[in-house]
Amino acid sequence: MSVSPSPSSPAPRTAAGAEYSERLTLPWWLWVVGLALSGLLAAELWMGAPGVRAWLPFVLLPPATVAGLWWLGRVRVAVRDGELFVDDAHLPVRYVADVVPLDAAGRREVLGVGADPLAFVVQRPWIAGAVQVVLDDPADPTPFWVVSTRHPVELARAIMAAREAA
Repeated sequence: MSVSPSPSSPAPRTAAGAEYSERLTLPWWLWVVGLALSGLLAAELWMGAPGVRAWLPFVLLPPATVAGLWWLGRVRVAVRDGELFVDDAHLPVRYVADVVPLDAAGRREVLGVGADPLAFVVQRPWIAGAVQVVLDDPADPTPFWVVSTRHPVELARAIMAAREAA
């Protein structure tokens, strides 16, 4: 279930003071498809009508689509200051028992039919890789986190390095 780094994807960016930082953005083709569908919907709403109905869909729908696509790709994954940050959630690395890098098949297995309903999952379908962060906290009913990432091996190394440093 582990993967090796993909030579076609760029290495994750690290900000000053951060061990790992990545933004789970959408691929360029989803932007093209989303904006094309937005234009098609605006044309369907227009349907040759005069007045406000002629220009309002073209003014409202493309910006709404851009905002929606940006919102879908806003999630940031980072390891810094002894914590794993995934969007608004954060986990102190002292509660991490193990980290397993997953490829697409491994992620499908972990999140499939036998998935644990108490797991914390931040999954983006357009990103093949993920990590499974197994927790060791008796006070928390969450058994593990599954987090999408384009660089599962690097994220797993950063989490384990932060745990060893803590």
